[in-house]
Amino acid sequence: MAANAVIQTSNLTKVYSGGKPALDQLSLSVNRGEIFGYLGPNGAGKTTTIRLLLDLIRPTSGSAAIFGMDVNAQSVEIRKRVGFLPGELNLWDRLTAREIVNYLGNLRGGVNTPYVNQLAERLSFDLSKKVRTYSTGNKRKLGLILALMNKPDLLILDEPSSGLDPLMQQTFNQLMLEAKADGCTIFLSSHVLSEVQAICDRVGILNAGKLITVESVERLTRADFRRVTLRFRSPVAPTLVSGVQGVTSVSADQPNVLSLQLQGDFDPLLKAINGQYVQDITVTEPTLEDIFLTYYGSQPATNNHRVAEKV
Repeated sequence: MAANAVIQTSNLTKVYSGGKPALDQLSLSVNRGEIFGYLGPNGAGKTTTIRLLLDLIRPTSGSAAIFGMDVNAQSVEIRKRVGFLPGELNLWDRLTAREIVNYLGNLRGGVNTPYVNQLAERLSFDLSKKVRTYSTGNKRKLGLILALMNKPDLLILDEPSSGLDPLMQQTFNQLMLEAKADGCTIFLSSHVLSEVQAICDRVGILNAGKLITVESVERLTRADFRRVTLRFRSPVAPTLVSGVQGVTSVSADQPNVLSLQLQGDFDPLLKAINGQYVQDITVTEPTLEDIFLTYYGSQPATNNHRVAEKV
């Protein structure tokens, strides 16, 4: 296991009976003190990965370690240092949030009541109500409090901000950055790309159980393609540029406006539109969402896209 790795997997594979691999030879390292975003749509294998890491299910083959300890042989020791928020949080409906906090906190050696109260205040959460009365968003808030309240060394969060309103999303982001500053390592699966782009250091993209790429958010968002919008004085057809080298994803937003994705130099594109009266050219860098969709093939992939080096 790498000296700086908190989570490390080697060819971790899970095949459910009679099916294709839900997770296929995952080899991944998550470094101490980083926020690692784990991306993929439903069914990609994110939750399976988390369940394997927490020894809730056992792998078909391969191995995983957390804090240098085998996740199967030493799961009890590992869980003492991990805060976990599952994708679906099932708690005792007839208990209040405060009762659940006290019960679970005491199982882990005690409750830091001032810190719990601080978390509840920041999340605008009432600890006195029974769980059955909470909305989906408030149940996620309770789950976050339970995960954070013992200030763990590692947070494993499955879709943590699902159901949170935009204001609470910002509060969640700040809580994660503060936990990181305190030395906590955070592994979060998410489909909220703005959240990942705002707080994550690195991102892993999972597709059909396979890890497609692992890269820093900074490098991913400096990808070698751009969004280009061309506004002409007269109507033009998408075929004007659709065959140009490096150009993909051409659409006509208006009769005189073309949007496209460009990889490489501008010269072939400029030559193709020579002779047309161009009123405006707008160039924007790709968002993490653009890059995510490109890896998944929802947009035509350009010739030079490659799997980034796994670091």
